Amino acid sequence: MQVLFIKVGYNNVLFSSARSMALFGILNLNQDIWNGTPILTDTTYFNSMTNSSQDLNLSYGYLYWLNGKSSYRAPGSEVEFSGSLIPNAPSNLYAGLGKNDQKIYMVPSLDLVVVRMGGASSEILLGPSIFDNEL
Repeated sequence: MQVLFIKVGYNNVLFSSARSMALFGILNLNQDIWNGTPILTDTTYFNSMTNSSQDLNLSYGYLYWLNGKSSYRAPGSEVEFSGSLIPNAPSNLYAGLGKNDQKIYMVPSLDLVVVRMGGASSEILLGPSIFDNEL
């Protein structure tokens, strides 16, 4: 994988290729095991990453957004929305939803990784956007 982190304001923004992002998604879909070799050996961390990590936002693990929970909050919002984060997606989807609508969706039940790069949708948000449900 080839990635580059660049400091933009208060964020460290990851720049990468679609192929590298897809490889990262495949690694995570395989619970951080690559060709039989564990890359991340802390299974407790992986489970926290792909499950609700706290009670404030059930749809957020460690750096991943989680679908299929009963509620969610957008970054920086105190408003709790009822229902699933991405209603049209499988409930076991988890995703890296990044700056300018860069996205990696992982769906274990379908053995599927989807990468979305390019310009941002009509909304400039960190995290979820209307684009998620449309895709």
